[in-house]
Amino acid sequence: MTATTFREKLNLPAANMSQKSRLAVIGSGPSAIYFLKHFLEQSHELAEKIVSIAIYEKGTYMGMGMPYSPAMVEKSNLANISSEEMPPLLTTLTDWLRGLDDSTLHELNIERRKVNERAIYSRIILGRYLQAQYQAIIEKITTAGVIVREFAECPILDILCEQPDEVTLITGNGLERYDKVLIATGHHWPDRDLPENGYFASPWPIKKILPKEGEYFNCMIGTLGASLSAFDVVGTLATHHGEFIATSSGLAYRNAPGTDNFRIKMHSSHGRLPHLSYSIEKLRRKVYQHVSREKLLDLTDAHGFLRIEVYFDIVCRPALREALVKDGLYETAGLLDNDTFTLKNFVEQMQAEHQYDDAFEGMRIEMVESRDSVLGRNPIHWKEVIDDLIYTLNFHAELMPAEDHIFLVSTVMPFLMNVIAAMPLQAGDQLLALYDAGKLDIISGKTFLQEKQMIDGLTTVTVEQSGGNEDVSYQMFVDCSGQKPVDIEDYPFPSLVHHGVVRRARAKFASDRGLEALSSKHKKRVVVENGVKIFYTGGIDIDGTYRIIGTDGRPNNALFDISFTHTFGVRPYSYGLQSCSDTGAIVVQALKLAFEDSNRQSDLSESEVTTIYEQV
Repeated sequence: MTATTFREKLNLPAANMSQKSRLAVIGSGPSAIYFLKHFLEQSHELAEKIVSIAIYEKGTYMGMGMPYSPAMVEKSNLANISSEEMPPLLTTLTDWLRGLDDSTLHELNIERRKVNERAIYSRIILGRYLQAQYQAIIEKITTAGVIVREFAECPILDILCEQPDEVTLITGNGLERYDKVLIATGHHWPDRDLPENGYFASPWPIKKILPKEGEYFNCMIGTLGASLSAFDVVGTLATHHGEFIATSSGLAYRNAPGTDNFRIKMHSSHGRLPHLSYSIEKLRRKVYQHVSREKLLDLTDAHGFLRIEVYFDIVCRPALREALVKDGLYETAGLLDNDTFTLKNFVEQMQAEHQYDDAFEGMRIEMVESRDSVLGRNPIHWKEVIDDLIYTLNFHAELMPAEDHIFLVSTVMPFLMNVIAAMPLQAGDQLLALYDAGKLDIISGKTFLQEKQMIDGLTTVTVEQSGGNEDVSYQMFVDCSGQKPVDIEDYPFPSLVHHGVVRRARAKFASDRGLEALSSKHKKRVVVENGVKIFYTGGIDIDGTYRIIGTDGRPNNALFDISFTHTFGVRPYSYGLQSCSDTGAIVVQALKLAFEDSNRQSDLSESEVTTIYEQV
């Protein structure tokens, strides 16, 4: 069906019905909220170009997002960011809390005198705060002259983009045409639960893994992963099967009557627990904390590749050495003086220094350093700096060859997620209390869900260990291994895939040696396109300003995608509220540029992207 026939049959308005554009935002969580906040800051210019914004939310609650919605989480689920670390919205979290009346604070279980910028609050509280900020931003955008329409419980079933600057959304309520569309759908969890076997492909919504009111799970429960999501499961189930009690020697756990057999085992490939919270010197990341974009681009080789070891040598090595010296880690700092000490060596060195025969006893040891850091405002500089450095690299990952993408994702990022996705002290206290009560343990070894479950009512997993494989069965087993990238086969808008409007994210190889060294798993993602071997890095392809790239290799001026699950292959280290803010700011600047040159069909020049990024 041609675009003209399609429009005639559906009786849609002509694309040029107004000189001003209509913008749609799919999703209303943190990514969308920060985009709207940056839009508001530029509304004096953008109101002249955009007549309306439509915001679509598939859930019930507008302006919260999956990690903070009461439909997904419970009061016991803690956030892992304080008010002072959050990228600014209209009002800080603590100022918003102080402005609430006493009855609302009581409902949220908060004492007014204890409200402070450094506290870690529940996700439910952050959700209420984000929703209030969202509503205030919408009101101000409307005051600036832009019409805002909101659609709750309205999923986008598909997207059509048959002509440039003309996008049709197929919604639960019908069809709508827009000139620009921003996809900000956030988390995507697989619908592959097998409740009859007690298997859950994700913990969300967390109420699905809870016992019925008045009942208990008096059995062993397993989790795949020992990440922050696993601790959400552990903490939530623990509070439903007992209580945490403050004692003179610390936090203790007392299980409820009839739950003597309630226990949880977390499966972790290396038997590690994440590091605990730590204080940082600079409260918020910057895209360019240790290097400018211009200097970073100068590091590319003759083929245009930014090699990760070159980045490590020129940018990371001096910054990390300075940080380690500040932390008093002189021996490790000295290792960086040796040019043969690589990024891989650094990761292995820092992992070895935090490897314990018993992960919980190791956490007990590290709790002393963490409390000193957080409560005493003593930064751990090397952790902060490595986070900043890889965050910068993240925004230039399209410059890396396939070999370096694989190394970053398979070696560096698991280390970073263990070090940087720091567990709040309160959560650490709870884990140690459960461990001391004999209610929590960790199993080391790669764990696989058996493809065919042979025991009715149970989920059996296989654990690879040095002494041989072991099968373990659970009445409940929850996959807490985290958010996976959405590959193109599962991209939620199939018409964009079918018509070639989107393509897989990819990277070329720097040499044949990199291709030959691939594991069998990675070799499955190598294809030949136009005679060149490329590696699919995951998700869909975007340009530097988050415009979707089609199979013709050209960016689409009408379609932007800032969903981390979709853009992982190009922006692999884009987690957290800071990233939501920075990506939103980039898209707003790109929109301004697009309106300045409405006839643009080519990609942005390096200087144009540099201007946008440095403004962020």
